[in-house]
Amino acid sequence: MTKTPVSTVRAVALATVLGLFTALAASPARADQCDDIAKQLASQIDGLKVNFKAANIVYLTHPATRELSLGCRGRNYSIELYAKGDRRPKPEFYQLVSSAAAIIFTVPKDDTTTGATRCLKRMGLLRGDKVSMRFRRLNMECTRTKTEASIAITRGKDE
Repeated sequence: MTKTPVSTVRAVALATVLGLFTALAASPARADQCDDIAKQLASQIDGLKVNFKAANIVYLTHPATRELSLGCRGRNYSIELYAKGDRRPKPEFYQLVSSAAAIIFTVPKDDTTTGATRCLKRMGLLRGDKVSMRFRRLNMECTRTKTEASIAITRGKDE
């Protein structure tokens, strides 16, 4: 019995399809790193809830903030924490930002508390309404308007 070229092509195609199927089925389902960090934040910080995800940003809610988000893989950063609160933030705001930053960036909470407090308190008459600083390999940018203050904490892609 001789094989025809058509049956050989079918056999090769069938083997290729089966090989691709087993390769795809064998790879484990992997959740996004951003989702994992958001779930970890929600489980470790009281009152924090994961709201929804859009593109590479996970929006979170907490009573001490007006806006809270976790951004992953931007053009200039690997991960970002953004929090917005009242113009004169309360101690609960500082605690939330420092706790979240400590969990996200795996640095001691005392260091993130010191950095966030310095950044937010430097805004004023002498330094203006936008302050950028670097503290313990974290980039912090604080801004304020007439009604609210915000802080963005990032870590560069190369760190």
